[in-house]
Amino acid sequence: MSRDLIATRKDIDTRRRTASALIQQSTEAARSPANRHTFISTSFDAAAATAAAVDAQHAAGAPLPPLAGLAISIKDLFDMAGQVSAAGSTVLADRAPASVDCPAVARLRAAGAAFIGRTNLSEFAFSGVGINPHFGTPANPSTLLVDATPRIPGGSTSGGGVSVTTGAAWAALGSDTGGSIRIPAALQGLVGFKNTARLTPTRGAVPLSTTLDTACAITRSVRDAVLLHEVLADRQVKFSGRPLHSLRLAVPDTLMLDALEPAVATAFERAITTLRAAGAQIEDIALPELAELKALNAAGGFSPVEAWAWHRQLLAEHESKYDPRVVSRIRRGEAMSAADYIDLRNARRDWIAGVEHTLRGFDAMLSPTVPMVAPAIADLVASDEAFFAANSLLLRNPSAINFLDGCALSLPCHADGEMPVGLMVWSSALRDDTVLEASLAIEAALASSTGHTANEPSPS
Repeated sequence: MSRDLIATRKDIDTRRRTASALIQQSTEAARSPANRHTFISTSFDAAAATAAAVDAQHAAGAPLPPLAGLAISIKDLFDMAGQVSAAGSTVLADRAPASVDCPAVARLRAAGAAFIGRTNLSEFAFSGVGINPHFGTPANPSTLLVDATPRIPGGSTSGGGVSVTTGAAWAALGSDTGGSIRIPAALQGLVGFKNTARLTPTRGAVPLSTTLDTACAITRSVRDAVLLHEVLADRQVKFSGRPLHSLRLAVPDTLMLDALEPAVATAFERAITTLRAAGAQIEDIALPELAELKALNAAGGFSPVEAWAWHRQLLAEHESKYDPRVVSRIRRGEAMSAADYIDLRNARRDWIAGVEHTLRGFDAMLSPTVPMVAPAIADLVASDEAFFAANSLLLRNPSAINFLDGCALSLPCHADGEMPVGLMVWSSALRDDTVLEASLAIEAALASSTGHTANEPSPS
């Protein structure tokens, strides 16, 4: 396995490396041209102080904390004491700094995280593309290894993904409302785990959808995803010890396999073939409930109406400061009545029950995380039509799991030299440990066939 947080933590624990030296490397990466649009703000001195304190405590015989003084980036919508949570906007620039850390940040800090900076995102986290007109759009570092076209990083946790890909951070705290962790992970060849939403507190984060928002992380490996989930959820993941061949997996052929770009179809089919050859039990199944999602969310779904409730006063005073594409999506919620909202909540409850019935007996589902590889930034900046078409496709597969109130992990399934493609391992609510255990086995099986392992930082 290539260098991930857990391997690096072991180096610190055995005194082959120091947290201070590693923070210096992360700082240099954060300052590189590859990260020109990655951070809203940086905190290099504070990160160095944290790393130095961890080194001193470790030298004195104290046990190494879980995150070992290593660099972690924070999406610019989570409260950090003394800092402004602006959510990638200029509208909240004059907001008062937070008086305390939000729970997610506090748990990371207590686990020994060194906070390298606050990362860029789609304004108010309202897009799977990752374009931000206020602070620029970081180019996808992974696709630049394949061709020279600057491509989208995926959103909304765009800067978080790039910070991990470039080596500026070992993991990135972000949010996932319709795929905002898994989309950048898929497009950049990283791992993104969206846990069952209720397991991690979102208090102290600028909301998009209070129904769907999930606090979670982007990492370089599945085992790192397990560690970050344990920290953020304040719980221990429990594994059954079952091998890959004992897991019953399924590929739903409804919706999630539609309109796949050739590179995605090739990588996904190769992954399924590899897993079957490794002994995995994989069935193709129909999941007709997925075809109902478009009609259920025809009025916009939860995100617009819940965003409208939060933004309506700000829009009345500052609409000209918003990204117009974000405004157009928020305003879809303006027309939804209370009765429509209640109907949607009831319909979701019934829909979840139907899907869970179909999934009984399976350990996890397998799908492409997104049906496309990263498109060019210039194409989506220039055209609203192209932007919204790409955004819709990027959100299609991952958002189904948010509507399910489920859990899902995206891991790379492309071969070296190919555009990054994500394989999504997913299930219903509170099946997190099973999804994580299955993902560890899948990651190991795929590594031998694709030549791909957990990410090394991309060259600047």
